[in-house]
Amino acid sequence: MHRGWYDRKLKLVRDLSCGDVLVYLEIEYRRVDCKVCGKVITEELEWLASNPLYTKRFAVYVGKRCRDASVESVAKELHLNWHTVKELEKEYMRGLLSKAGTPGPQVIGIDEISIRKGHTYRIVVSDLLRRRPIWFGGTDRTEASMQQFYDWLGPRKVKGIRLVVMDMWKPFRKVAQAQAPQASILFDKFHILSHLGDALDQVRKEEYARLSGSDRRFIKGQKYTLLSNRENLSVTGRKALKDLLAANKRLNTAYILKESFGQLWDYQTEGWARRFFDNWCDSLKWQRLKPYEKFAEMIERHWDGIAAYSKPENKVPLGFVEGLNNKIRVIQRRAYGLRDEEYLRLKVLTCMLPP
Repeated sequence: MHRGWYDRKLKLVRDLSCGDVLVYLEIEYRRVDCKVCGKVITEELEWLASNPLYTKRFAVYVGKRCRDASVESVAKELHLNWHTVKELEKEYMRGLLSKAGTPGPQVIGIDEISIRKGHTYRIVVSDLLRRRPIWFGGTDRTEASMQQFYDWLGPRKVKGIRLVVMDMWKPFRKVAQAQAPQASILFDKFHILSHLGDALDQVRKEEYARLSGSDRRFIKGQKYTLLSNRENLSVTGRKALKDLLAANKRLNTAYILKESFGQLWDYQTEGWARRFFDNWCDSLKWQRLKPYEKFAEMIERHWDGIAAYSKPENKVPLGFVEGLNNKIRVIQRRAYGLRDEEYLRLKVLTCMLPP
């Protein structure tokens, strides 16, 4: 580099506070005029954050605080601008991802989240063995968006995938079969039980429409009492559920069938799982439960992706994806910077990483 003149400048840099006292460092840095490119080059100090008005350790502190609190509350606590806190947190999260490295997953979970109204979705892929999200992207739920994940991971690491856990969305399944043919496909238990819950709710609506007058009083307003797990109900809720099931034989039958279906994932061999499902389907005869019959037909069409769980090597934590979705919803409610999609992406990808 051909140097011309250089000068020295002083500036204040925010550092970690000492109790309630704000600490600033007065530092001297050099500026050099480059005769080749004609630009003035400022000396870089490695202990400064990407925002040179703050030290790296202060930026790390801000990032750690934002894991437990909202950007707005941290900004008030540290007497900073809201946008400054968000940018410092983004730098901290990029550092976490850099340390975590590029994963080589063996078992992945695929799901989508809605980021705003109007069916605007993004795809989240998780490493189920390491229990952390590894990719956030796409523009919708199409095959083209799902393909972006496999392109990002690369053909060598894609060959290491042995199991893909997903819902029964056809575009996800088609891309997985094309890109990772060696991997088994397992349909997520919680999405399947969600379909069964919808079938039970449809039976509830049919019964409400069929009855009239005072016969409706046990059903009215009891949707979530009927769909919730019994353990999660209050004493009042359990009494309302007991009265409802005693008053309506058809809903009682539908409720018992719904509760018993979860046993399907307890079997250790496909043969026993299949026998249970066949017996469960036989229980539907003469019950006039059309929504349940449609549900059973859907399970039959997707049986291979459900029975795969009975193999010992496929016993993976299916609840992780559902738990991650709940965590993402909390992030979306708390993160006022949600319009910044890069910020949301970083929040999702780092939410399970150690600080």
